[in-house]
Amino acid sequence: MSERQTVNFTQMKDGTKEDYELLERLEKPYLSLTADRVLDELRRQGEVSLEGYRITRLDHGLQSASRALREGADIDWVVGTLLHDIGDGLAPQNHDRFSAEVIRPFVRWDVAWVVEHHGIFQMLYYGHHYGWDRNARDQFKDHPCFESCAAFCERWDQASFDPDYVAEPLATFEPMVREVFARKAYDPAVIREGEVTGLPPL
Repeated sequence: MSERQTVNFTQMKDGTKEDYELLERLEKPYLSLTADRVLDELRRQGEVSLEGYRITRLDHGLQSASRALREGADIDWVVGTLLHDIGDGLAPQNHDRFSAEVIRPFVRWDVAWVVEHHGIFQMLYYGHHYGWDRNARDQFKDHPCFESCAAFCERWDQASFDPDYVAEPLATFEPMVREVFARKAYDPAVIREGEVTGLPPL
């Protein structure tokens, strides 16, 4: 077994050029496995999930993504929809923002924006039951992604808690997840800042 390669420093400020070149070299294979870690987290959501719902968080993601796929959404929308709640396990109070940061380097900016803000848009359906402002989303009414987020929630998110819905298996989406996370991070040609594609028309 080869000896594990490590830096010499115990404080980052003491690191040498050689130390940081080593880290850069070792980071590449680690980054290449990001999709595997994302898929592992999705599978975990099929085993450990918020109680009370009639389906698991994995099932919810698969349902949501299946609806997107079947409506003709492109790969960014499908993967963004599949992963829109992936933050639930580690960041349940701000899962929408957590989930958005997972996908942000690899998908169009409008998809990341929708995932980041879907939590407040979803309050339209239940906020009044807790005495909250169900129309809190209106603070974004002039944002170019407002309609996309409203449609995402209506068509793909809030509708996807049905134990009788026949969703695609995770295997259907795995190649898409791998393709997206294999992209160059923050590639302007992918991010397309300021461009709003919207959901596919019904």
